[in-house]
Amino acid sequence: MSELKRTPLYQRHVDAGAKLVPFAGYEMPVQYRTGILAEHRAVRERAGLFDVSHMGELLVRGTRALDFVQYVTTNDVSKLELFQAQYSVICTEQGTALDDCIVYRFPDEYMIVVNASNVDKDREWIKQFASRFGVELIDRSEAIALLALQGPRAQEVLARITSDDLESIKYYHCAYGSVAGRSAVISRTGYTGEDGFELYLEEADSVAIWDALHEAGARETLGPIGLGARDSLRLEMGYILYGNDLSENDTPLEAGLGWVTKLDKPDFIGKAALVEQKKNGVRRKLAAFKLSERGFPRHGYEIRYNGEASGEVTSGTVSPLLDVGIGMGYIATEGTKAGTPLQIMVRDKATPAEVVKTPFYTKGSVRK
Repeated sequence: MSELKRTPLYQRHVDAGAKLVPFAGYEMPVQYRTGILAEHRAVRERAGLFDVSHMGELLVRGTRALDFVQYVTTNDVSKLELFQAQYSVICTEQGTALDDCIVYRFPDEYMIVVNASNVDKDREWIKQFASRFGVELIDRSEAIALLALQGPRAQEVLARITSDDLESIKYYHCAYGSVAGRSAVISRTGYTGEDGFELYLEEADSVAIWDALHEAGARETLGPIGLGARDSLRLEMGYILYGNDLSENDTPLEAGLGWVTKLDKPDFIGKAALVEQKKNGVRRKLAAFKLSERGFPRHGYEIRYNGEASGEVTSGTVSPLLDVGIGMGYIATEGTKAGTPLQIMVRDKATPAEVVKTPFYTKGSVRK
């Protein structure tokens, strides 16, 4: 544990009774005193606060910054308005996924937000193309802290410590602002399916804003939320987790991310391979399933289609709000239609399940 990095909020996690675990090279809170189920419900019903300062932020500057980001990501960056964000994928030449990411457009730069475990890999991969476009690539991951305030009452809480017009920030848009008297990029994004904001801050301001948010959210009993609830919340929405549901062995087309893979835009890394895959037909796809009986579908459990092994569970849990086993995994494309029966091998028992569309949980407050 001593070799792991710590976010600037480490002591706040310790003080809140966090159970700390290694995650993406950091010592991170998996849960607090109240437990994962209570934290999960707090976000669904009121609001909760996440420390996601381990995430990576890569800035791109230069006259051809747009062309560069367009080349190294799959989505169409040219469609972004100022202060808008988009979900995207960084691919290899073979069309497989190095990472999923969020791209932001600012007046003088673009920001690519990547997963913590992939910062070095992503930076070194795209850096080799920077000179071709004459751009400057700046890794600000260590200097930027990131807080996520999520839940149906998140706007009420944040409004108490900012004078910025939060109502005017649309989903997947952001603004320069001030929170508790400190500069921040206020982004209406998140990973929970609830309304909320992600706050990009200078590291030195993170503790003060963390404390100010807790004070502002006292009437909502705002509390910190750990990685355990973060995972169950995102899975109820069917959101992908890199390293589980997406990896360098999977293409975005296989992962159901064709909607962020714009094969009609100018050349980008992996385009030729993805065009060829689409032409030949995608043979396996990521499918979502729901158990028909009691059971806990854990990562790595075998998935059977037509009675034969077809894949493994990439993410699975028992939904805290639906009280049913849910999960995702790659199976033969012909078995991914909603309603298709499957079997999940739960503790060596072939537990019946069926393919379903996501989100599993449909009552989230996220504004789209």
